[in-house]
Amino acid sequence: MQRCVAGDESASAELVAEHQRTVIQLATNLLGDREEALDLSQDVFLRVFRTLGRFRGHSSLRTWIYRIAVNQARNRHRFWRRRHRADQVSLDQHVAAHGDSFRGNGPTPDRVLAQKELAARLRDALDRLPFEQRTAIILREVDGLSYTEIAYSLDLAVGTVKSRLTRARQALRAELGDARTT
Repeated sequence: MQRCVAGDESASAELVAEHQRTVIQLATNLLGDREEALDLSQDVFLRVFRTLGRFRGHSSLRTWIYRIAVNQARNRHRFWRRRHRADQVSLDQHVAAHGDSFRGNGPTPDRVLAQKELAARLRDALDRLPFEQRTAIILREVDGLSYTEIAYSLDLAVGTVKSRLTRARQALRAELGDARTT
């Protein structure tokens, strides 16, 4: 970090290389669009490098970067909601959810279809959650952050994180209650 603050480009490249994949994955999960996630990751690292000198070390660097990524995703999500972008589906997202062909030597077409349908239902259920609940559940269940790390990333009390996770899980159970993997 000190080398990054001092302007060492190789240290900055190392920092990006170490954290970029997780930032992109988090952004993809929060925004549901890989291209937007790639764009958002650029914004995140610009913000990281602009504010790195103010990082006080009260959390891990990874958690601090997650906090920046969540805030950037929240801002972008608000922008989309105002412009009704959430109603659009990207072609990449559609192909990822539904596929464009079957390959041999793999699972049966029925099983592939059932898995894709379940994945689509889960994605739809996550998309219907309020952004704050979706963010908390993704940070916990997908990215594996602890309650304390999530609390820091979202600038919340641990109790609030637990409450949001409980409400998100209840909503997902209600929506997906009859879904079973085959």
